[in-house]
Amino acid sequence: MLKDGRPGGVHVYKQPAPLLIRQDSSMSDKFFFKGRQDARQHHTAYGGFQTNASQKSGSKKHPLKLVVTSEARQQEVEALVAEAQLHADITLDIREGAVESVAELTAILNKGGTITQAKTPSRNDPCSCGSGLKFKKCCG
Repeated sequence: MLKDGRPGGVHVYKQPAPLLIRQDSSMSDKFFFKGRQDARQHHTAYGGFQTNASQKSGSKKHPLKLVVTSEARQQEVEALVAEAQLHADITLDIREGAVESVAELTAILNKGGTITQAKTPSRNDPCSCGSGLKFKKCCG
């Protein structure tokens, strides 16, 4: 629009700056094709996730590694392992100042079972009191 209000005039368009691509060591890889990259590379190569998840402690393939300090204690631990149907490598260490290491076994033996709670009936299910009505009309 001109100063006196008439339509018209000179329009100035800005051109974008030209894209400069320099080849230096800080250049990202997106400009140069190096072949297809593995999508799972981040956790397979450097151990980010444990991909071998079936390593159950106490199995034949992965036995527990236990250290005891006396033969009597070794027999006790062997009985506990047999009762729990586990597999363990039990080492007897009779040196003075030796430390017993049965933490793996106690962790497995003291592991609690799965706790499940009874599901409350939904609104349209029959009531659990035995009246024959829907739960929403009886006890809900």
